[in-house]
Amino acid sequence: MFAHLTLVPYIPSAGELKTKPTQHSVKELLSLGIQPQMLLCRCDRIIPENERRKIALFCNVRAEAVIAALDVDTIYAVPISYHAEGMDREVLRHFGLPFHTEPDLGRWQRIVDAVRQPEGEVRIAVVGKYTNLLDSYKSLAEALTHGGIANRVKVRLDWVDSEIFEQPDAVARLEGVNGILVPGGFGERGTEGKIEAVRFARERKIPFFGICFGMQMAVIETARHLAGMPDASSTEFGPCETAVVGLLTEWARGNEIERRESGGNLGGTMRLGAYPAVLAKGSLVSEMYGGATEIAERHRHRYEVNVHHKPALEAAGMRFSGMSPDGILPEIVEIPAHPWFIGVQYHPELKSKPFDPHPLFQGFIAAAIRQSRLV
Repeated sequence: MFAHLTLVPYIPSAGELKTKPTQHSVKELLSLGIQPQMLLCRCDRIIPENERRKIALFCNVRAEAVIAALDVDTIYAVPISYHAEGMDREVLRHFGLPFHTEPDLGRWQRIVDAVRQPEGEVRIAVVGKYTNLLDSYKSLAEALTHGGIANRVKVRLDWVDSEIFEQPDAVARLEGVNGILVPGGFGERGTEGKIEAVRFARERKIPFFGICFGMQMAVIETARHLAGMPDASSTEFGPCETAVVGLLTEWARGNEIERRESGGNLGGTMRLGAYPAVLAKGSLVSEMYGGATEIAERHRHRYEVNVHHKPALEAAGMRFSGMSPDGILPEIVEIPAHPWFIGVQYHPELKSKPFDPHPLFQGFIAAAIRQSRLV
């Protein structure tokens, strides 16, 4: 079955929807030897019946297969909207499948209700370096929305360029937020600003969530300001005296680590895909995962926190609450003296779903709600 997405624009000066773009689009498709059986017509209003019949006639499709893909206020309303327009019935009809039984769209409706009628609002600052290209953080933004849906609150995202924190007193930009998230990224640009944002969250007791690069910035911040390592940094930014973050091979030469994974150079290549982590009993992160002792999460990074600095960092108040099963790779850090401070080396946003929000995003937003009641 070929379903063709097309545009039916409304021209205010003419006061009507224009069907010519759809007709020409289908004509181009036919020139490639493809006859669509369904048209999904993007529009901002209901298509009048006479316009629907005109599209069907000139595009050689059934009138019932001309589906108005109406603009909606939330993407989670799309399945409900498409059902109301008959899209699912037309697909079933095309394949000769039963289509008379009404589907249960209750879970979609519950999600839409939570989005449209929240019981509160929290403000989350996302401190990153790609804030002028928000599609870079699309999965992250949706995962935060999922956390809001689970807690029935609206999550208002405040996108903050980390470079502004490299200026004096710029951390005031974070006043009034209920949570601070430092996401993944690559390269040195904006890192000092991210470290300042982590420090602000730690000192002001604001819920903090560091993801991948964000966890590494949290480790560097703790090393510099709590563990007596003022020159702590990452070799990703160049040679440094105290490399608390680096390629695995940089801090593991001559060690059994180099011989693991069949002799592969794990530190010199990107660590991709699902890897297991063992969670410390009684830790906050174990609580977030419902008391689990082992998890598996998706990774995408080259640099690792140097486990050799673990004793000094833990003495300064940072707990390594998640480690690889062999105890070599730090996967999760937290600060027990803080209301909610977690950094993870992996990307939990990649596993979050509207029906099944990732527990860390759900917990982060719940912590933000508690913080908002203290303001």
